[in-house]
Amino acid sequence: MAAEGAPPFFAEAIVFLAATVVAVPIAKRLGLGSVVGYLAAGAVIGPHGFQFLGSGEDVLHVAELGVVLLLFVIGLELDPQKLWRMKRDIFGLGTAQVMVTGISFYAVARWAGYPYSTALVAGFGLALSSTAFALQILQERGQLSSAYGQRAFGILLLQDIAIVPLLAMVAVLAQGEGPATATDMASEMVIVLAAVAAVILAGRYLISPVFLLLAASRAREVMLTAALLVALGSAGIMHAVGLSMALGAFLAGVLLAESSFRHTLEADIEPFRSLLMGLFFVAVGMSLDFYLVMENWETVAAGVAIVMGLKGLYLWGLSRVTGSPNSDALRIAVTLPQGGEFAFVLFTAAVSERLLDYQTANLLTAVVILTMLLTPVACLGLEALAERVKASGVENPSIESFEEATPTVLVVGFGRFGMVVAQFLTSEGLEITAIDNRPDRIAYARKQGYKVYYGDATRADVLAAAGAGKAALVAMCIENDKVMARAIDLVREGFPDALIFCRATDRAHSLDLTKRGVDFQIRETFESSVVFGRAALEALGTPLNRIDQIEEDVRFRDEERLALQLQEGIFAGADKLHRVTPRKPADKDAEDIPAE
Repeated sequence: MAAEGAPPFFAEAIVFLAATVVAVPIAKRLGLGSVVGYLAAGAVIGPHGFQFLGSGEDVLHVAELGVVLLLFVIGLELDPQKLWRMKRDIFGLGTAQVMVTGISFYAVARWAGYPYSTALVAGFGLALSSTAFALQILQERGQLSSAYGQRAFGILLLQDIAIVPLLAMVAVLAQGEGPATATDMASEMVIVLAAVAAVILAGRYLISPVFLLLAASRAREVMLTAALLVALGSAGIMHAVGLSMALGAFLAGVLLAESSFRHTLEADIEPFRSLLMGLFFVAVGMSLDFYLVMENWETVAAGVAIVMGLKGLYLWGLSRVTGSPNSDALRIAVTLPQGGEFAFVLFTAAVSERLLDYQTANLLTAVVILTMLLTPVACLGLEALAERVKASGVENPSIESFEEATPTVLVVGFGRFGMVVAQFLTSEGLEITAIDNRPDRIAYARKQGYKVYYGDATRADVLAAAGAGKAALVAMCIENDKVMARAIDLVREGFPDALIFCRATDRAHSLDLTKRGVDFQIRETFESSVVFGRAALEALGTPLNRIDQIEEDVRFRDEERLALQLQEGIFAGADKLHRVTPRKPADKDAEDIPAE
């Protein structure tokens, strides 16, 4: 009776969660990455494994939303300044890699006897690498900010962008198999352009004002709902006119990349994206037919060798031609030779459009999965070679050379205090990211030319999305003591390498920050009060050397009082407030020198 009353997919959800909880940690422990763990979990519980679940096709319909959210997040990361800095690696090296590799794989497929539409889908699908897989390898090894890591990221970025025209290519190839009049094509083009224009106009002129209104309510669940609505709504518009849902989500993400809510949107959507992408990989693993692979093992083995060999060779050659040293080119070659998650997306779309048959799709999927499994092995092999070279006493600066990441600063709180701090930092040409939770402040700062993003400093995911993990220094310019305390704890726990500089609102707050061991803290009114006092003494005719002596004495007594208050409480050291600064004998002769 209890089983009959269980909700739909309840048993399947339990199996899915249990399999991933077991498989993913094991895969990561072995250095293979979480993607391999998800794929292995799907293969074990699927219809070709222990048959705990049925066909993976039903799961894919829901799991494809993970790909939609992934493209939305990728769009959020494509702000114009970042694209411009990496333009050579993205649009030069990345485009060359996709085109050269895709055309080569297309030629191999045509030589093997596949029709041109199948060869195009297979060739360019296998030309893409795994963004999730490669970035995880780079992050786990701490090499994402290295010279080769940045170049690899540029290639992956272009590949992520390339999936949009590749999905459009699938739709065009499918339509090309049936007759279409010029009028029908023109009508469909107008509808498509109208849908794209609607998404662009809504993203540029409607979404930001709506988010400003929702942010004023301080209701996190409403902001989360709105974020999902934007991503899925734009995807639905594109789907309604026959284009890829991923295209709509990507467009919406790009349009919001300059929005004040960029980091909060990314942090809110990330858990859903991660879970659905995991479900997507599990569904792909479920669709892997072991019997089909065993029957065609020679074809699969040849495919793996061709994909990793040719792609690795092209990556090495193109990296060398565009200026990378030999060691960096080798690292790029062993980091990106695998097939990627977007190949699964492309093959799935091609199967639904009948451009690929079931057997071919499964063989291609098997090739992609095996290349993923072998990539960590290739990386470990190169690292072992580098260690052997180092141990032999032969210095190879090209293998050991890395480019330092540009220091960045995260400014938390962008009121009057935070704006002045930002002015100092940008005057040195430093890169800053600023977050605040008040829409009115964000709007004012934007009018002054500052890029300030909406974000809650008490959320670790928002701090991470805003770049706390890459920041050399976090400047806490918040007025709320409790919010600052929580933010300090999160930074200490999650980003221990960052320096923490704090604005203290009063003496009690200053004492609390001292106890917390922040790297620097200053009371917001103390320095201005000192300057004010100096100006008052000057106006009253006090000699300048006497004013300097008083300032030195006041600062010294203030430090003494703070030390006492740390030990005895806030009211300790009150007697130090009322002392008259003693005059030095040497100063008596200078008393006749008035202040200017």
